[in-house]
Amino acid sequence: MHGAEQTSLKKTCLQVVRKHFAALDTEHVLDLPAALIEELLPQLTVCQLDELQPGLNQRGISTHCGWAGILKDICGPNYAVDLFTEDEAKHEVMRVLFTPLFYGLTNNFVQKNITNLNTLSFMLAAAKYIKHFSLYPSLHNPLRGLISEQQRPLLNLLEKQIESVGVLKSIDLSKRKTQTALYILHRLLDHGVAKKIVVDVQCPIVLAWLLHGRGSQYEHPELKNLMLSKKGSFDGDLQAASASADVASCSAGLETRASEDDQVIPCKRSKLDFVSSEEESGKANFTVHPQVHFPTFPMCDYPLEGACPRGQIECLEVRRCGSFSLRVLKSSLPTFYCLRSLTLNSSAIFGGSDLLDLARGLKRLSESSRCSLTHLSVAFLPCTRFMEVLLDAVPEVTSLHVEILSMMWGSYPQAAKSDVPELPLQKLKIRITEFQTDLNFITSVLSCAPHLTSLHITGINIPTGCSVSQLLTTLSESNHCLRSLNLEDSNLSDCLPDILNLLRNCQLEELWFNDCRLLEKCSDKEEALQQLVSALKRVPSLHTLGLAQNRLTKNVCVLSELFSGSSPSSVKHLNISSNFIQPAELLEFAHRLRTHRPPQRLTLDLRMNPGDRDPDTWNAALNLLRPLCVLLMERWKSTDTMVDHISNM
Repeated sequence: MHGAEQTSLKKTCLQVVRKHFAALDTEHVLDLPAALIEELLPQLTVCQLDELQPGLNQRGISTHCGWAGILKDICGPNYAVDLFTEDEAKHEVMRVLFTPLFYGLTNNFVQKNITNLNTLSFMLAAAKYIKHFSLYPSLHNPLRGLISEQQRPLLNLLEKQIESVGVLKSIDLSKRKTQTALYILHRLLDHGVAKKIVVDVQCPIVLAWLLHGRGSQYEHPELKNLMLSKKGSFDGDLQAASASADVASCSAGLETRASEDDQVIPCKRSKLDFVSSEEESGKANFTVHPQVHFPTFPMCDYPLEGACPRGQIECLEVRRCGSFSLRVLKSSLPTFYCLRSLTLNSSAIFGGSDLLDLARGLKRLSESSRCSLTHLSVAFLPCTRFMEVLLDAVPEVTSLHVEILSMMWGSYPQAAKSDVPELPLQKLKIRITEFQTDLNFITSVLSCAPHLTSLHITGINIPTGCSVSQLLTTLSESNHCLRSLNLEDSNLSDCLPDILNLLRNCQLEELWFNDCRLLEKCSDKEEALQQLVSALKRVPSLHTLGLAQNRLTKNVCVLSELFSGSSPSSVKHLNISSNFIQPAELLEFAHRLRTHRPPQRLTLDLRMNPGDRDPDTWNAALNLLRPLCVLLMERWKSTDTMVDHISNM
């Protein structure tokens, strides 16, 4: 029998195993030779792979190639699987599949495999691997099914697994049909382990409902009025929703309870220079109404006497945060003691007055001895200087992420202070879209953050004739704890001496210079890159290096010398994507890398390079690299002029 016929027959046999898997004895499959099992794995369904994995692991066989194949089938052939362990790939498959299957949403993969996937047993298996649950209140039937007797085991499992809940559609609190969504939120947030809420709706009263009783002691007036007016009707609403889902013992009511914890502990007055008229007039309300409390759900069969537990929100993300949501938030913040992480994103630039109101709320929380907020993320600030307003409001934050999108018009108050005090910042991420970056302010923040371990700045824009070297010098002098540095879309073309100096004075583990025009002004680009390589080799802690979009072209071969000599680099992840590397240049790089073999398997990102200009040479290079590297690739189309343009930028 010819080789082609043997291959075809083997493939047919593997497909038969997939088709009749249920009729086979699993032990017989597990007893197959390891080489044959590795060919079988990409043919199996998700459920079959999940069933076989424990037995295969006992034999020392990984199912990674099977899960990676499913990911490519789901996401398309251009998807680069950069999940390197079996568990990572499996978790991603289950995460991607759970939500569309739960809500009955279809895609090509789900339609093709619906018979194997549309079962409660698979949903239970997938639920063990997901940490985030997306709530779509408008899709009533799946949610009502979740509180049915049949799917109660799934809801019980989600309680134990889900750490983050996303509210992706608005909930009309006055309508009966939304009570099911409220009950599921109650189970996940109050009975479960979820501590994070992601709000992706522009509905302040929903935000107030989510925060009510789960941290902040502020009572939203509109919510109070709604809940008072609905008292007595919540019982019937939830009973109707539960009865329609065949829940045996269903009742719900809006119960009241009074406790000492419901009284707000006074906060010290904000020391910000700007005071709102509401606070001056004494109308700001931080007192919980004695007759209005969050509804409890007796149908939960909570084993202890009294009302259901009240979960706390430690992480809050508001993705479409407008002025009205900010008003709810600024009033909630002063007593939001359990809040550890706050992320506010807006599609528009926050107004100066809104930001100052937010800062006042943060300041009052910060001045409480019970404040636990350590992470703050805000987008978009109108200018860099508003970073100082936020840092003044919550100087205790250890992680700050801001996005700055300046406008051509409008004036904003300057910060009151000219000096930044010492900060406990450990992580700082700044994304800038400004006509001119206030680099002096950024370096002043860096010089006052001696504990900084991670810095990521995107989009530094400075006037012609100026240099980013000032920032690199500050890092060398003031940030000796820095472990991760990511400078992106910034002109470092004249900064090689400062980069070399930084590498002599640091213990970096990750270094990213993406789209930084590193070699643009170097008369001898190869020599400049050799100097950089020599300096990188003297940083033994470095394990990740990103040089994407720097037009390395033929000079990429120099990077192979990272692993030459008696003290090779410890780099394990190398990103050289989007560098217009031609097939012949990659082949030369591969030959040199075989001479200077990395001490451990290298993850090499080659995406967005023109491999199709000479496919045979490109494939020859890949064949040389595969024994040494895990390759991340996507299909390149040179006919796509935009792709070609991006690689040349």
